[in-house]
Amino acid sequence: MLVCETSRLIVRRFTIDDAPFIVRLLNTDIWLSYIGDRNVRGLDDARNYLVNGPLASYDRYGFGLYLVALKDEHTPVGMTGLIKRNGLEEVDIGFAFLPEYTGKGYAFEAASAVKHYALTTLQLPRVAAITTEKNEHAITLLKKIGLHHEKMVQLPGSSTEFMYFIN
Repeated sequence: MLVCETSRLIVRRFTIDDAPFIVRLLNTDIWLSYIGDRNVRGLDDARNYLVNGPLASYDRYGFGLYLVALKDEHTPVGMTGLIKRNGLEEVDIGFAFLPEYTGKGYAFEAASAVKHYALTTLQLPRVAAITTEKNEHAITLLKKIGLHHEKMVQLPGSSTEFMYFIN
């Protein structure tokens, strides 16, 4: 199901058929360094990740993480979306892209479109984001889509302090 689109990208809900892409994305150095190891090593792991993550979120909240693909070729290039996290009042916007598709403006385009979707279509009052202090690219992008750093937060069960951004 199409969520939104830009001039170059489509943003749609994940399906089980996206498992090969999930294996690839969740094992990139960028994902492992800044988001963390989700122990997705094969197609079965990826299917479980999809069923228990994005697909469950669609059913529970009406939103979740979405696949981002190039509009012309429908080539998957990354993900962006909305996450309801324990320990955060507002819905969190997140994003991750394959290394070969970074630096081309796709993350900005997709995250901007999803933020607009969250505020207008879903009518969420605010959108938040969290990232580590070392993730300079994410910090820059969050500021570029109109979020500002408000405070540091710690999520339940985590010893990591995250920068908390809000619109």
